[in-house]
Amino acid sequence: MSEFIKVCNLKDIDPDTGVCALVNGKQVAVFRPVASESLYAIGNFDPIGKANVLSRGLIADVKGYLTVASPLYKQHYVLASGKCLEDETVSVPTYQVKVENEQVWVAA
Repeated sequence: MSEFIKVCNLKDIDPDTGVCALVNGKQVAVFRPVASESLYAIGNFDPIGKANVLSRGLIADVKGYLTVASPLYKQHYVLASGKCLEDETVSVPTYQVKVENEQVWVAA
């Protein structure tokens, strides 16, 4: 069973945007896509651009996948799996996320 860490209030994440949170010393990008009832959390580090920027990426549906595009070189990472659509050898970690009483929690 995972320990969950409170990262913010739901109202702190505007629809179709992401925020960055520090969870056990790691930067985690949390997204609130309008096209989904769920929130998603992935690692904030873009392994291709070599920078912590994914929380600032644009959310889009690409080939039927809900993704975030890196603001650096525009690779698309699938929010549900962390897979990079442009390079199948690259991925970012994913984290469980839940909302309770309008508070957002991410698995540590």
